[in-house]
Amino acid sequence: MAKTIAVLTSGGDAPGMNAAVRAVTRAALSRGIKVIGVRRGYNGLLNGDVFEMNLRSVSDILHKGGTVLYTARSPEFNTPEGVQKAADNCRKLGVDGVVVIGGDGSFRGARDLTGAGIPCIGVPGTIDNDISSSDYTIGFDTAMNTAMEMIDRIRDTAQSHDRCSVVEVMGRRCGDIALEVGIAIGATSILVPEVPYDLERDVIDRLQTNLKTGKKHFIVVVAEGIGGIDNIVREIEAQTGLETRGTVLGHVQRGGSPTLRDRVIASRMGYRAVELLEEGKSNRVVVMKDNHIVDYDITEALNMKKTFNTKLYQIAHEISI
Repeated sequence: MAKTIAVLTSGGDAPGMNAAVRAVTRAALSRGIKVIGVRRGYNGLLNGDVFEMNLRSVSDILHKGGTVLYTARSPEFNTPEGVQKAADNCRKLGVDGVVVIGGDGSFRGARDLTGAGIPCIGVPGTIDNDISSSDYTIGFDTAMNTAMEMIDRIRDTAQSHDRCSVVEVMGRRCGDIALEVGIAIGATSILVPEVPYDLERDVIDRLQTNLKTGKKHFIVVVAEGIGGIDNIVREIEAQTGLETRGTVLGHVQRGGSPTLRDRVIASRMGYRAVELLEEGKSNRVVVMKDNHIVDYDITEALNMKKTFNTKLYQIAHEISI
């Protein structure tokens, strides 16, 4: 059984990470387990940027976006020497296990640290929802709601000017934000990395069909991984005559107070991570499958392939005419 655990956040920040940190801390302390907070991800383990946490360390953070533990990339940790140094520092601190909140890159680091003798548990925190082993990642719901709110505002201007707005949302490898937000705001077209597209067929033709039915303003939602938003804007304007503007929402989607869903799921996942360490387990990642919190071996989880919801994409296509 672990007597001292560390908790860190790594990779891109995501709303709900603080809820997970809070759950880890309080679940551990309630079991008599000492908790070490690690600042700035794996860098903190390498540089000794740590502090002992107590019940009040996580007061009033549940509703806050970002991460109170901060986050950073760590090139040094990506080397065998860096992993060994981090493991040695864990031993010096008396750390028996580490909870790592982050994405796939963070989980690879957790696997490496486990291999160096420090048991680790991963918790998926990334707004893109691009963790193959989990149906849901912390921050996804908040990011979608933020994007939806921003696009609703853009729509007001598009409607006022009989304009087409092309809006890029986050999602370099995963189109989940674009797909679900596109449905929620009634986008005429949704472009995602998982589905090959033809600009003429999937965007221009759909806009022209809708123009003939009397519709005069449009929203096209594009995932970040598609790229070329400026070209899409130019082609729409050139071929339809519609005044067309492009908007990249960018990092506004990362920030803000987490939604209820993100707070609750993060709390459940953080709690389960502590249970696993208490049970003497390691090299596991806590995930959501069919609305249940389960766990997989990290290597198994990293080898899984994410399945895109083609049915939902079809629904979006058919109801956006």
